[in-house]
Amino acid sequence: MDRKEAEAYLRLDPARLPRHIAIIMDGNGRWARRRHMPRVAGHRAGVVSVRSTVETAARIGIPALTLYAFSEENWKKRPRTEVEFLMRLLCRFLKAEIKTLNENNVRLEYIGRQHELPESVQREMEEAREATSRNRGMVLTLALNYSARSEIVDAFRSMAEAAARNGGLDHLEVNEQLVSEHLYTRGLPDPDLVVRTSGEMRLSNFLLWQLAYAEIYVTQTLWPDFRGVHLLEGIEEFQKRERRYGGLGKDHEHAPVRTHSEAKR
Repeated sequence: MDRKEAEAYLRLDPARLPRHIAIIMDGNGRWARRRHMPRVAGHRAGVVSVRSTVETAARIGIPALTLYAFSEENWKKRPRTEVEFLMRLLCRFLKAEIKTLNENNVRLEYIGRQHELPESVQREMEEAREATSRNRGMVLTLALNYSARSEIVDAFRSMAEAAARNGGLDHLEVNEQLVSEHLYTRGLPDPDLVVRTSGEMRLSNFLLWQLAYAEIYVTQTLWPDFRGVHLLEGIEEFQKRERRYGGLGKDHEHAPVRTHSEAKR
């Protein structure tokens, strides 16, 4: 850690770190535009932010980190030249970062419709996953060609197919646990904290089921400028909040019950 990160970490309670942090990495295009550079320059600069964030999260003991790297909408709506650049950038990132991931005991996983990506990209993804598969530290999940709505559709399709193989739909009992077991993120805890960079105030079709009770932290920092210290600042804000999960806060635990007539006074 550098000095700023060390100072930020000292303000945290190590016993109350999030189990799972999800990050919507946004602002690459604006970062490049402000510098009169092509959009791809912002994507390239964002790789440095990924490295810094992953290393910091792993070093402080965050069990799981999920990065929204490439949405299904990106795949369909961005210019072909930009998509092709992102695919090449992903392959270079996977090759270059294996050593760093192993040094930090990080295991790499993916969520999204991977089968729709180019075969050459799928091969690089699998090689990187295999190269880190023996690590037992933080799980780093890259959301690639990902859509939360597609994930839920795939989950229900998977449940229906499983039921068809085991007695038919009449025996299918759908509940929250069953749905969770068929999501891409099965095996991971739901995120406690979701971070969005660049100041945008939306989830952008990211982990809609899993983020039901996550704390949302929005920073004006554009993703290429985001570093480990910014992650620690987000965790610090997270630790200041009271998580109610739909219940009453601590201030209400011992509050006297007021009658209707008393409330009107």
